[in-house]
Amino acid sequence: MRLIFMGTPQFAVPVLQVLADLPDVTITGVVSPPDRPAGRGRQTVSSPVAQYALEQGFPVLQPRSLRPPEIQDELRALEPEVIVVAAYGLLLPPAVLGLPPYGCLNLHPSLLPRHRGPSPVATCILDGDKVTGTTLMLLDEGLDTGPLIAKAERTLTGSETTAELTETLFSLGAVLLAENLKPWVEGRLTATSQDGAQATATRKLERDDGLADWAQPAETLDRRRRAFTPWPGLFTYWDGKGLKLLETEPMAGQPADDNIFGQVVITGLTDVPVAVATSNGLLGLKRLQLEGRRAVSAKEFITGFPAFAGSVLG
Repeated sequence: MRLIFMGTPQFAVPVLQVLADLPDVTITGVVSPPDRPAGRGRQTVSSPVAQYALEQGFPVLQPRSLRPPEIQDELRALEPEVIVVAAYGLLLPPAVLGLPPYGCLNLHPSLLPRHRGPSPVATCILDGDKVTGTTLMLLDEGLDTGPLIAKAERTLTGSETTAELTETLFSLGAVLLAENLKPWVEGRLTATSQDGAQATATRKLERDDGLADWAQPAETLDRRRRAFTPWPGLFTYWDGKGLKLLETEPMAGQPADDNIFGQVVITGLTDVPVAVATSNGLLGLKRLQLEGRRAVSAKEFITGFPAFAGSVLG
Protein backbone atom coordinates (compact mmCIF):
# COMPACT_ATOMS: atom_id res chain seq x y z
CA MET A 1 0.00 0.00 0.00
CA ARG A 2 1.50 3.33 -1.09
CA LEU A 3 0.85 6.05 1.49
CA ILE A 4 1.49 9.77 1.99
CA PHE A 5 1.55 11.07 5.58
CA MET A 6 0.73 14.67 6.52
CA GLY A 7 1.50 15.99 10.00
CA THR A 8 3.37 18.61 11.99
CA PRO A 9 3.87 18.44 15.80
CA GLN A 10 5.70 15.99 18.04
CA PHE A 11 2.53 14.17 19.10
CA ALA A 12 1.93 13.20 15.45
CA VAL A 13 5.31 11.47 15.17
CA PRO A 14 4.14 8.20 16.85
CA VAL A 15 1.43 7.92 14.19
CA LEU A 16 4.08 8.07 11.44
CA GLN A 17 6.24 5.60 13.36
CA VAL A 18 3.39 3.09 13.55
CA LEU A 19 2.70 3.45 9.83
CA ALA A 20 6.38 2.99 9.01
CA ASP A 21 6.40 -0.30 10.94
CA LEU A 22 3.40 -1.81 9.13
CA PRO A 23 4.65 -4.57 6.82
CA ASP A 24 2.22 -3.82 3.97
CA VAL A 25 2.78 -0.03 3.88
CA THR A 26 5.26 1.96 1.79
CA ILE A 27 5.53 5.62 2.74
CA THR A 28 6.14 7.40 -0.54
CA GLY A 29 6.15 10.91 0.95
CA VAL A 30 5.72 12.98 4.11
CA VAL A 31 4.15 16.44 3.95
CA SER A 32 4.79 19.01 6.69
CA PRO A 33 4.91 22.84 6.93
CA PRO A 34 7.99 24.79 5.82
CA ASP A 35 10.89 25.27 8.23
CA ARG A 36 10.55 28.34 10.43
CA PRO A 37 12.60 30.34 12.98
CA ALA A 38 12.35 29.16 16.58
CA GLY A 39 14.02 29.75 19.94
CA ARG A 40 16.01 32.69 21.18
CA GLY A 41 18.50 32.44 18.36
CA ARG A 42 15.65 32.32 15.82
CA GLN A 43 17.39 29.52 13.96
CA THR A 44 15.38 27.83 11.24
CA VAL A 45 14.09 24.41 12.30
CA SER A 46 11.92 21.73 10.74
CA SER A 47 8.72 20.46 12.33
CA PRO A 48 9.10 17.31 14.47
CA VAL A 49 7.34 15.26 11.78
CA ALA A 50 9.66 16.56 9.07
CA GLN A 51 12.72 15.92 11.25
CA TYR A 52 11.70 12.32 11.89
CA ALA A 53 10.87 11.73 8.22
CA LEU A 54 14.25 13.03 7.12
CA GLU A 55 16.01 10.82 9.68
CA GLN A 56 14.16 7.81 8.26
CA GLY A 57 14.96 8.71 4.68
CA PHE A 58 11.37 9.41 3.61
CA PRO A 59 10.82 11.98 0.83
CA VAL A 60 9.68 15.23 2.49
CA LEU A 61 7.56 17.99 0.94
CA GLN A 62 7.12 21.29 2.80
CA PRO A 63 4.72 23.45 0.77
CA ARG A 64 3.12 26.59 2.17
CA SER A 65 -0.13 25.57 0.53
CA LEU A 66 -1.58 22.49 -1.15
CA ARG A 67 -3.50 24.55 -3.69
CA PRO A 68 -0.81 25.32 -6.33
CA PRO A 69 -1.11 22.91 -9.29
CA GLU A 70 2.63 22.18 -9.21
CA ILE A 71 2.34 20.98 -5.59
CA GLN A 72 -0.60 18.78 -6.49
CA ASP A 73 1.44 17.36 -9.38
CA GLU A 74 4.23 16.47 -6.93
CA LEU A 75 1.75 14.63 -4.71
CA ARG A 76 0.23 12.85 -7.71
CA ALA A 77 3.69 11.69 -8.80
CA LEU A 78 4.05 9.89 -5.46
CA GLU A 79 1.11 7.69 -6.51
CA PRO A 80 -0.55 7.42 -3.10
CA GLU A 81 -3.27 4.85 -2.60
CA VAL A 82 -4.22 6.56 0.65
CA ILE A 83 -3.27 9.78 2.45
CA VAL A 84 -3.16 9.83 6.27
CA VAL A 85 -3.46 13.15 8.10
CA ALA A 86 -2.61 13.73 11.78
CA ALA A 87 -2.47 17.32 13.06
CA TYR A 88 -1.25 18.75 9.78
CA GLY A 89 -2.88 22.16 10.20
CA LEU A 90 -4.17 22.86 6.67
CA LEU A 91 -7.43 21.92 4.99
CA LEU A 92 -6.95 19.67 1.98
CA PRO A 93 -8.38 21.13 -1.26
CA PRO A 94 -10.72 18.99 -3.42
CA ALA A 95 -7.96 18.18 -5.92
CA VAL A 96 -5.87 16.60 -3.14
CA LEU A 97 -8.85 14.87 -1.52
CA GLY A 98 -9.51 13.15 -4.84
CA LEU A 99 -5.94 11.92 -5.43
CA PRO A 100 -5.82 8.59 -3.55
CA PRO A 101 -8.32 5.87 -4.54
CA TYR A 102 -8.94 4.97 -0.89
CA GLY A 103 -9.33 8.54 0.26
CA CYS A 104 -7.69 10.82 2.81
CA LEU A 105 -7.96 9.52 6.37
CA ASN A 106 -7.71 11.81 9.38
CA LEU A 107 -7.18 11.21 13.10
CA HIS A 108 -9.24 13.68 15.15
CA PRO A 109 -8.73 13.85 18.96
CA SER A 110 -12.39 13.73 19.99
CA LEU A 111 -15.42 11.49 19.59
CA LEU A 112 -16.92 13.10 16.53
CA PRO A 113 -19.30 14.73 15.88
CA ARG A 114 -18.59 16.20 19.34
CA HIS A 115 -15.87 18.87 19.38
CA ARG A 116 -15.23 19.53 15.71
CA GLY A 117 -12.70 22.22 14.89
CA PRO A 118 -9.30 23.49 16.07
CA SER A 119 -9.36 22.95 19.88
CA PRO A 120 -11.14 19.67 20.64
CA VAL A 121 -8.89 18.57 23.51
CA ALA A 122 -8.93 21.87 25.39
CA THR A 123 -12.70 22.15 24.93
CA CYS A 124 -13.21 18.60 26.20
CA ILE A 125 -11.43 19.58 29.44
CA LEU A 126 -13.22 22.93 29.70
CA ASP A 127 -16.59 21.21 29.36
CA GLY A 128 -15.74 18.70 32.06
CA ASP A 129 -16.24 15.68 29.77
CA LYS A 130 -15.87 12.33 31.53
CA VAL A 131 -15.06 10.39 28.35
CA THR A 132 -13.30 11.40 25.15
CA GLY A 133 -11.39 9.54 22.46
CA THR A 134 -9.96 9.54 18.96
CA THR A 135 -11.86 9.24 15.69
CA LEU A 136 -10.58 7.84 12.40
CA MET A 137 -12.52 9.59 9.66
CA LEU A 138 -12.63 10.06 5.91
CA LEU A 139 -11.89 13.68 5.04
CA ASP A 140 -14.26 15.76 2.93
CA GLU A 141 -14.27 19.48 2.11
CA GLY A 142 -15.77 20.49 5.47
CA LEU A 143 -14.06 20.99 8.83
CA ASP A 144 -14.20 17.58 10.55
CA THR A 145 -17.51 16.79 8.85
CA GLY A 146 -16.51 13.66 6.91
CA PRO A 147 -17.81 10.10 7.41
CA LEU A 148 -16.62 8.10 10.43
CA ILE A 149 -14.63 4.88 10.09
CA ALA A 150 -13.70 3.92 13.67
CA LYS A 151 -13.43 5.32 17.21
CA ALA A 152 -11.48 4.54 20.38
CA GLU A 153 -12.65 5.87 23.76
CA ARG A 154 -10.65 7.12 26.72
CA THR A 155 -12.03 7.70 30.24
CA LEU A 156 -10.68 10.87 31.86
CA THR A 157 -9.28 11.12 35.38
CA GLY A 158 -10.01 14.83 35.75
CA SER A 159 -6.34 15.74 36.15
CA GLU A 160 -5.17 15.78 32.53
CA THR A 161 -3.78 18.87 30.83
CA THR A 162 -4.30 19.50 27.13
CA ALA A 163 -0.64 18.69 26.47
CA GLU A 164 -0.88 15.33 28.25
CA LEU A 165 -4.26 14.36 26.83
CA THR A 166 -3.33 15.31 23.26
CA GLU A 167 -0.30 13.03 23.39
CA THR A 168 -2.44 10.23 24.82
CA LEU A 169 -5.15 10.59 22.18
CA PHE A 170 -2.76 10.54 19.23
CA SER A 171 -1.00 7.49 20.66
CA LEU A 172 -4.45 5.92 20.91
CA GLY A 173 -5.08 7.05 17.34
CA ALA A 174 -1.90 5.40 16.09
CA VAL A 175 -3.18 2.03 17.35
CA LEU A 176 -6.64 2.73 15.93
CA LEU A 177 -5.13 3.49 12.54
CA ALA A 178 -2.93 0.39 12.54
CA GLU A 179 -5.95 -1.79 13.32
CA ASN A 180 -8.24 -0.29 10.70
CA LEU A 181 -6.09 0.84 7.76
CA LYS A 182 -5.80 -2.52 6.01
CA PRO A 183 -9.49 -3.48 6.56
CA TRP A 184 -10.48 -0.09 5.13
CA VAL A 185 -8.37 -0.48 1.99
CA GLU A 186 -9.62 -4.03 1.52
CA GLY A 187 -13.23 -2.84 1.67
CA ARG A 188 -14.09 -4.61 4.92
CA LEU A 189 -15.12 -1.36 6.66
CA THR A 190 -17.87 1.12 5.83
CA ALA A 191 -17.75 4.82 6.70
CA THR A 192 -20.91 6.25 8.28
CA SER A 193 -22.15 9.81 7.98
CA GLN A 194 -21.99 12.03 11.04
CA ASP A 195 -25.18 13.04 12.83
CA GLY A 196 -25.12 16.80 12.34
CA ALA A 197 -27.74 17.27 15.07
CA GLN A 198 -25.21 15.97 17.62
CA ALA A 199 -22.32 18.11 16.38
CA THR A 200 -20.55 20.69 18.54
CA ALA A 201 -17.91 23.12 17.32
CA THR A 202 -14.74 24.43 18.95
CA ARG A 203 -12.89 27.66 18.23
CA LYS A 204 -9.28 28.71 18.02
CA LEU A 205 -7.86 29.63 21.42
CA GLU A 206 -6.67 33.18 22.09
CA ARG A 207 -4.22 34.47 24.68
CA ASP A 208 -6.90 36.31 26.65
CA ASP A 209 -8.69 33.01 27.26
CA GLY A 210 -6.05 32.31 29.89
CA LEU A 211 -6.73 35.40 32.03
CA ALA A 212 -8.09 34.24 35.39
CA ASP A 213 -11.54 35.58 36.30
CA TRP A 214 -11.76 35.24 40.06
CA ALA A 215 -15.55 35.53 39.98
CA GLN A 216 -15.56 32.01 38.56
CA PRO A 217 -15.57 28.94 40.86
CA ALA A 218 -12.27 27.35 41.82
CA GLU A 219 -13.20 24.12 40.00
CA THR A 220 -13.76 26.05 36.77
CA LEU A 221 -10.48 27.93 37.09
CA ASP A 222 -8.55 24.71 37.66
CA ARG A 223 -10.17 23.19 34.57
CA ARG A 224 -9.17 26.26 32.59
CA ARG A 225 -5.60 25.93 33.82
CA ARG A 226 -5.50 22.31 32.64
CA ALA A 227 -7.24 23.12 29.36
CA PHE A 228 -4.87 25.99 28.57
CA THR A 229 -1.65 24.05 29.25
CA PRO A 230 0.64 24.50 27.38
CA TRP A 231 -0.92 27.62 25.83
CA PRO A 232 -2.04 30.25 26.71
CA GLY A 233 -1.83 28.99 30.31
CA LEU A 234 -3.81 30.36 33.25
CA PHE A 235 -2.41 33.72 34.32
CA THR A 236 -3.19 36.83 36.35
CA TYR A 237 -1.39 40.03 37.37
CA TRP A 238 0.38 40.95 40.59
CA ASP A 239 2.51 43.97 41.41
CA GLY A 240 2.18 45.17 37.83
CA LYS A 241 3.57 41.97 36.33
CA GLY A 242 2.12 38.87 34.71
CA LEU A 243 1.89 35.84 36.96
CA LYS A 244 1.49 32.33 35.51
CA LEU A 245 -0.39 29.81 37.64
CA LEU A 246 1.41 26.65 36.55
CA GLU A 247 -0.03 24.17 39.06
CA THR A 248 -3.24 24.64 41.00
CA GLU A 249 -5.74 22.69 43.12
CA PRO A 250 -9.36 23.58 43.88
CA MET A 251 -10.09 23.69 47.61
CA ALA A 252 -13.00 24.35 49.92
CA GLY A 253 -12.99 27.70 51.71
CA GLN A 254 -14.24 31.27 51.70
CA PRO A 255 -12.61 34.63 50.92
CA ALA A 256 -10.59 36.14 53.75
CA ASP A 257 -12.80 39.21 53.53
CA ASP A 258 -16.38 38.98 52.25
CA ASN A 259 -16.76 39.26 48.47
CA ILE A 260 -13.09 39.96 47.73
CA PHE A 261 -12.53 37.61 44.85
CA GLY A 262 -8.87 37.29 43.86
CA GLN A 263 -7.54 37.83 47.38
CA VAL A 264 -4.51 35.70 48.32
CA VAL A 265 -4.92 33.82 51.61
CA ILE A 266 -2.52 31.69 53.67
CA THR A 267 -3.80 28.14 54.05
CA GLY A 268 -1.38 26.76 56.63
CA LEU A 269 -0.87 23.67 54.46
CA THR A 270 2.58 22.44 53.49
CA ASP A 271 1.92 21.40 49.89
CA VAL A 272 -0.54 24.23 49.12
CA PRO A 273 0.61 27.14 51.32
CA VAL A 274 -1.41 29.87 49.56
CA ALA A 275 -4.71 30.06 47.74
CA VAL A 276 -6.87 32.60 45.94
CA ALA A 277 -10.47 33.40 46.85
CA THR A 278 -13.05 32.71 44.13
CA SER A 279 -16.83 32.85 43.91
CA ASN A 280 -16.94 29.25 45.13
CA GLY A 281 -14.01 27.81 47.04
CA LEU A 282 -10.31 28.61 46.98
CA LEU A 283 -7.89 27.96 44.16
CA GLY A 284 -4.80 26.52 45.81
CA LEU A 285 -1.49 27.56 44.26
CA LYS A 286 1.32 25.03 44.00
CA ARG A 287 3.69 26.43 41.38
CA LEU A 288 3.98 29.96 39.99
CA GLN A 289 6.08 31.98 37.60
CA LEU A 290 6.35 35.73 37.84
CA GLU A 291 7.09 37.60 34.61
CA GLY A 292 10.85 37.66 33.95
CA ARG A 293 11.62 35.02 36.59
CA ARG A 294 11.88 31.25 36.77
CA ALA A 295 9.06 28.97 37.86
CA VAL A 296 9.06 28.20 41.61
CA SER A 297 6.94 26.43 44.18
CA ALA A 298 4.30 28.48 45.98
CA LYS A 299 6.28 28.07 49.22
CA GLU A 300 9.39 29.54 47.61
CA PHE A 301 7.33 32.32 46.04
CA ILE A 302 5.70 33.44 49.30
CA THR A 303 9.10 33.34 51.04
CA GLY A 304 10.60 35.61 48.40
CA PHE A 305 7.55 37.88 48.16
CA PRO A 306 5.87 38.07 51.59
CA ALA A 307 3.68 40.96 50.39
CA PHE A 308 1.91 38.45 48.14
CA ALA A 309 -0.19 37.24 51.08
CA GLY A 310 -3.35 39.33 51.46
CA SER A 311 -2.96 41.05 48.09
CA VAL A 312 -5.70 41.03 45.46
CA LEU A 313 -4.75 39.61 42.08
CA GLY A 314 -5.68 40.79 38.63
